[in-house]
Amino acid sequence: MAPTSTPQTPFGRVLTAMVTPFTSEGALDLDGAQRLARHLVDAGNDGLVVNGTTGESPTTSDAEKAQLVRAVVEAVGDRAHVIAGAGTNDTRHSTELARAAQDAGAHGLLVVTPYYNKPPQEGLVRHFTAVADATDLPVMLYDIPGRSGVTLETETIVRLAEHPRIVANKDAKGDLGAASWALSRSGLAWYSGDDMLNLPLLSIGAVGFVSVVGHLVAPELRAMLDAHRSGDVAKAAEIHQQLLPVFTGIFRTQGVMTTKAALALKGLPAGPLRLPLIGLSPEETGQLKRDLAAGGVQL
Repeated sequence: MAPTSTPQTPFGRVLTAMVTPFTSEGALDLDGAQRLARHLVDAGNDGLVVNGTTGESPTTSDAEKAQLVRAVVEAVGDRAHVIAGAGTNDTRHSTELARAAQDAGAHGLLVVTPYYNKPPQEGLVRHFTAVADATDLPVMLYDIPGRSGVTLETETIVRLAEHPRIVANKDAKGDLGAASWALSRSGLAWYSGDDMLNLPLLSIGAVGFVSVVGHLVAPELRAMLDAHRSGDVAKAAEIHQQLLPVFTGIFRTQGVMTTKAALALKGLPAGPLRLPLIGLSPEETGQLKRDLAAGGVQL
């Protein structure tokens, strides 16, 4: 059974873009993934995104992606929304991944803007529409021009919002003005996809986060969100400022690398990375420890 959702919060409020644990030999660690998923939900996440960029989706096979969705859904049941990354720069492949995710039990899909081939806006409309048409699952768009090389323009977001299954947007554009217009005109549920901008995006109408630091500070993210919703903006700002060293530390270098290092320091399932990503150097690990300590994370 899928967890409860509303039109305002179709995927919950505090979601973590989960890393994909691997064994020491580099194979998929399904037991570790289930243990990590349960830990994240126990910590206060009401949604998990698997097979996203933070899940090293560029280097996992289609079969591994389906296995991971099935394992995480089995682990958390109806306690959390399990959203499967299904976006690629190939529309046909994306629709295949979407169907496989639905078959594996996912509650929704995260579909990133096609990267590298830089399609025009009309191509983006056709791409997202094809993926949304491929299953019965609700879809969260993922707008991250810094990675994809192309932005989802406001008019495009408004057009896509007319699709009955396109219900949300993960915003990693870093443009609060554009977000304000797109949010107000599209009516989509808006999720911050940039931890440093979690609080600013709440202030313009976002309903929650798809976070990387949620691996480590989900209770604090929940407290910040709850404070803001209750009108205690000073408390929300205080929590935001307390977390600044964590936001900065996790993104000093590639975020999957730092997150897996932090999880390992906490004794949680993570394992190695697949090339081209690599483990942190001793110097980087030392800096990460200092950053996390400054943000109140216990290792």
